Amino acid sequence: MEKSRCTQQLAFNLLFGLWFTCCLAQTTPSNTATPAPSPSPSPQSQNERLKVRLAGYPRKHNEGRVELFYKGEWGTICDDDFSISNANVLCRQLGFVSATGWTHSAKYGKGQGKIWLDNVLCNGGEKSIDSCKSRGWGNSDCTHDEDAGVVCKDERIPGFVDSNVIDVQTSNKIEEVRLRPVVAMAKKRLPITEGVVEVKHKDGWAQICDLGWTIKNTRVVCGMLGFPHEKKVNKNFYKLYLERQKSYFHVHSVACTGTEVHLAACPLEFSKRNATSSCEGGMAAVVSCMPGPQFMQNSGLKKKLKTSVKLKGGARLGEGRVEVLKDNEWGTVCDDRWSLQSASVVCRELGFGSAKEALTGARMGQGMGPIYMNEVKCLGQEKSIWNCPFKNITSEDCQHMEDAAVRCSVPYMGLESLIRIVGGRSNYEGRVEVQVGSKWGTVCSTGWTTKEAMVVCRQLGLGYSMHAINETWYWDSSNVTEMIMSGVKCTGNEMSLSQCQHHKTVSCQKSAAKFAAGVICSDTASDLILNAPLVQQTVYIEDRPLHMLYCAAEEDCLSKSAAKANWPYGHRRLLRFSSQIHNIGRADFKPKAGRHSWVWHACHGHYHSMDIFTHYDLLNANGSKVAEGHKASFCLEDTDCQEGVSKRYECANFGDQGITVGCWDLYRHDIDCQWIDITDVKPGNYILQIVINPNHEVAESDFTNNAMKCNCKYDGHRIWLHNCHVGEQQSQNTKIYQMLM
Repeated sequence: MEKSRCTQQLAFNLLFGLWFTCCLAQTTPSNTATPAPSPSPSPQSQNERLKVRLAGYPRKHNEGRVELFYKGEWGTICDDDFSISNANVLCRQLGFVSATGWTHSAKYGKGQGKIWLDNVLCNGGEKSIDSCKSRGWGNSDCTHDEDAGVVCKDERIPGFVDSNVIDVQTSNKIEEVRLRPVVAMAKKRLPITEGVVEVKHKDGWAQICDLGWTIKNTRVVCGMLGFPHEKKVNKNFYKLYLERQKSYFHVHSVACTGTEVHLAACPLEFSKRNATSSCEGGMAAVVSCMPGPQFMQNSGLKKKLKTSVKLKGGARLGEGRVEVLKDNEWGTVCDDRWSLQSASVVCRELGFGSAKEALTGARMGQGMGPIYMNEVKCLGQEKSIWNCPFKNITSEDCQHMEDAAVRCSVPYMGLESLIRIVGGRSNYEGRVEVQVGSKWGTVCSTGWTTKEAMVVCRQLGLGYSMHAINETWYWDSSNVTEMIMSGVKCTGNEMSLSQCQHHKTVSCQKSAAKFAAGVICSDTASDLILNAPLVQQTVYIEDRPLHMLYCAAEEDCLSKSAAKANWPYGHRRLLRFSSQIHNIGRADFKPKAGRHSWVWHACHGHYHSMDIFTHYDLLNANGSKVAEGHKASFCLEDTDCQEGVSKRYECANFGDQGITVGCWDLYRHDIDCQWIDITDVKPGNYILQIVINPNHEVAESDFTNNAMKCNCKYDGHRIWLHNCHVGEQQSQNTKIYQMLM
């Protein structure tokens, strides 16, 4: 039986949320309420080019807050109606070939002085920003909280001589900051939480004079180094030590407010070149920080954070989509006015430092369920995002394509230096080698799965694991070392492979070099999620005659007792429902095996691209299975997509199989094997559990949302489902749930 295709979108899709797309490259803004813009009269004569510069911290040379020089004064551009077309014009003015992105809400810090342009509308082909339409010079209703920035492609226009990149304080930029410990024991332990504050200067490191140093300065330094809190420090101890050391003071005074995400964003006074007095009456600034629970060296002090906020979908430690808990249900935060200050409050609440980036536009994948907050405006000192002012969401305000995310500063643990991947075709793949003591060696691939590979990619800062490789004979083996680790078993959340369980003594059935473990990493991954309300709405019981189930029996879609039935007489009782599986991640979901290894099933007339795509289970109160079913991906394709997304996968004519980002695959209730055989189940209360990608054969950015559970009542004739929820969306009335992977 071929897979039925849905001819119209089911009405209860509205329960799952409306889907929209936002094209960053659009040139026509949707906001039609602003006054009709007109071309900006050029402030310069034809012979004089408009001056543009990039400013703000922290940033790289090809990104920053946009500042324009007009009437003898530097000013900024408001982010209202800003677009990638505007960014392209500005980047070319700055001597770069094009833009790769743009930022809003003063990501690079708030500017000063005038806001010269607002509601700027460029087509993208203009030679200067003042040729684009706008409200006119100096005509703006914005504040510096809305200063726009650009990210330019780091490639200069050939022959561009008169560089327009005018930097601020080019000789006095503070980019790298560290703590230098002075106690012998502290030097050997990571993370370093206390020491002399040093800034990178020229080819070495220099100190900061502590005259006027405040706890606010300490908070900023700790935050940028990955620590949520500061501690008091014993200055007398350090004074004795520093009197015997020679200090070079590059920074004379610091005046942070405590909410900055980087020392460079604070007002700084640098030492003068010919100054004879270095730090009279003071000494080098010293800081002590309190690490978050997961970074504490004393394992006895470690405790699990109980917060109403979490990060989801991120590949690296301290990054992800922001999700908040309300009324025992997790939801997301809209990115309108999402700033570094608000992001930093989230980071510190979770035991990290200040935010490095406040990400918008669902950069860490789209969430599910409610969107609780909009226009969050934290000052930076709050203990929780719930203490910050915000607006409640209405259905018109935001969609999940606007989910906010963060990248937090995390302590340097040196974990990436204890592992490497070698022999691959790129830096993102290779055979895994670990360091044990002073010795490097390979890892046994017996039992090597996606979970272990995920930890490797995270430890190396290479994103997600696309594949866990069990044979690496086809990669360069000229430098193969001996096997020094085996029996590795990870939960998938560890920071390093050494934190996973493994054998004390190496024991590997296939210890030859070609069976060493390997990985292929990727910056992006898919993320599948089931439409739970649809399951609840479509469930029913069917008594199906055995003579109609020969094909299903051949594909092992009936319970074991069916083999003893008096075929073709009698029937089986089937629990049926529709399942709609969405890909809300950042990469297409594709079967692990290539089409050359797909298996043709003549009975249903299609190819199976995965052995098991979904598990269907009926559980009792103890969590034990009383009935089960499964779904092979016998037709994994794009049934439909959200607005603006095109279908890419179709099974017909041996087509490619998969689910595109922003699309979903619908298995209707009337398809063969879309059921659980409950012929032998007695009346009672049960739990219906559906698990997508149960064996983690294909990488996803988040496996915690792969399971859906419902309370189920069966009276022997009818069945009722209630409280259907996905992953961690748990109800107080349902305490017995546990993930059965």
